[in-house]
Amino acid sequence: MTDSNLPSVQLADSIAGQIGQLRRLFALAPPHEAAQILAGVLDYDTGILGEVTQLVETGSRFAKVHSEHGVLPPEVWLALGRAANELDSVGVDLNEHTGTIKQVARPSAPSSRPAGAPAAVSVASAMVIRRRR
Repeated sequence: MTDSNLPSVQLADSIAGQIGQLRRLFALAPPHEAAQILAGVLDYDTGILGEVTQLVETGSRFAKVHSEHGVLPPEVWLALGRAANELDSVGVDLNEHTGTIKQVARPSAPSSRPAGAPAAVSVASAMVIRRRR
């Protein structure tokens, strides 16, 4: 059982609650604000995803030491190591798209089209779905 009076445990609980609050705000945010939130979360150098990845990597090192001493089963260390590797891979993949997301986050500039001219229609692109085999 964990000691919920420890500042580190309270901090982890608080961060989990704040991420839940952010998720709820994100779901209700207008597009440019949602894009700002998403870009901040996905920024691999300063965002939440990068920090969580580093936290899981630290957990993997913790589990390695404690599995070597017989406190934790090696499967815990292996699972945390795989999770850290997967998060890192996902973070690298997503990081290449944060620039595009940041462009959406910029508030639209005032229109330069002449009065009465029809607005440009944006066309949705086809989604490409890759299947793993």
